[in-house]
Amino acid sequence: MSEQPALVPDRQPLDEHAAASARAYAAEQRARVDALASVLEDIAAHGYPSPETGVLWEEARDGHLERLAGEQPRVA
Repeated sequence: MSEQPALVPDRQPLDEHAAASARAYAAEQRARVDALASVLEDIAAHGYPSPETGVLWEEARDGHLERLAGEQPRVA
């Protein structure tokens, strides 16, 4: 199978900046999915982690909100 997508006549090409942004976003999402897959594979192989080794949901939420606040705004 070719790495090149088939040409579709009704598509509008992206400028270089937009294409680079789309590729960067795709790479970021791929990394997130890879991390999730790794966690799920570990759970499948070794079972759920014990509650004592986990992080309280409040701490996880606050950390996630801090990371989101530091990100650049995005346009869908």
